[in-house]
Amino acid sequence: MIEHIVCFQFKEVVSEKSQFEIVETLLAFENSIPGIVNLSAGVNVTEEVNFHHGYSIGLRVTFENEDALRDYQTHPIHQQFVNRIKEDIQNIVVVDYPIHS
Repeated sequence: MIEHIVCFQFKEVVSEKSQFEIVETLLAFENSIPGIVNLSAGVNVTEEVNFHHGYSIGLRVTFENEDALRDYQTHPIHQQFVNRIKEDIQNIVVVDYPIHS
């Protein structure tokens, strides 16, 4: 398995309503994109204000394998999401790592 972690930083403050809509869209990936074993997403509520650096939404996806992660990158649902938010994104941090049992 492989873990995929994404942190989203937007150009301007995104309304609370929009943040929750983005999270709902991300959560729907689990039942719509093959190869996802587990997924969580949410609005950043950290109290560590010195370390959040403006990242307001986090996503964690566990994939069956690296091929599933690659397929996810080009999946139409994922691409539709990327195209929807790309103009509003300031920065994204991505970390992918294998899970060893």
